[in-house]
Amino acid sequence: MFKKILLTFTILTLISCNASKPIIVTSKNAPLKSKSEIVRTTKKNPPKGTVISKPIATNQGRVDSKNNETEVIVSTSKTVVTNDVIKMYIYQFKDIAMGNMKTYGIPASIILAQGILESGAGRGDLAKSSNNHFGIKCHVGWTGESVKHDDDAAQECFRKYDNPSESFRDHALFLTGRSRYAKLFTLSKGDYKAWAKGLRAAGYATDPKYPDKLISYIDRYSLHEYDSMVLDPNFVSNEKQLVKELTVETRTVATNGLDSYIVQKGDTLYSISKKFELKVEDLKQKNNLSDNTLSIGQKLVVK
Repeated sequence: MFKKILLTFTILTLISCNASKPIIVTSKNAPLKSKSEIVRTTKKNPPKGTVISKPIATNQGRVDSKNNETEVIVSTSKTVVTNDVIKMYIYQFKDIAMGNMKTYGIPASIILAQGILESGAGRGDLAKSSNNHFGIKCHVGWTGESVKHDDDAAQECFRKYDNPSESFRDHALFLTGRSRYAKLFTLSKGDYKAWAKGLRAAGYATDPKYPDKLISYIDRYSLHEYDSMVLDPNFVSNEKQLVKELTVETRTVATNGLDSYIVQKGDTLYSISKKFELKVEDLKQKNNLSDNTLSIGQKLVVK
């Protein structure tokens, strides 16, 4: 009898132990759930790493795009240009700008920067239709030709010139001949920042950012180098490097659809024909030239 009672007690004890196993399984599942949460958290970390790397990719893209950067110039018209077009413009008119600086006392850097901004680097509507590179309106006393163009008001009167060099000369006469610009000529010719701010203060433009835009072009394209060349004959600049770069850009632009060229100091029909891979006779025929005479600022058809 005692043996039966002992056997029964042993069986009940075993059954009781087995009944606790599900509790053990449940407690093991809890850590598994927490591990899966850690895994999910770990998976969220890589995107953070990706975000950190994005600025690197973006900066690299900016560096690459800078070689062919496009910008919109808004003056009397909205013009889309590239760095190549602006460099071509500088190459074409730097000698005229330096000549005007010597004659009239206006910094060459300011002249070039205003030309770039006001004419859309020669690609704006006024520049193409009337050779007006500085957005100068007719004003009282103008007796030359004119064109109508929408600006602050509809169909305003703007001056028209036979060639760009006339526009550059008239710009100099415009500034030197009006009393409101007199303070400009008390400024140092080497202080292009003061000149840029002075033009805005004198009322040349209503855009509050006008000085910043001019200064930006001067800094980006080292236009102040031309001021230094005029002010100090012994100044050693990067002119050779600048001309080399601009010449390369000129050739690049010339082979990419440029259909006209402005005659510069020292140009000949032969040198221009070589630049645009034309025969001299073909160049003369395209422009109805009877001889080899050229004038600075003359526009030639080269395509």
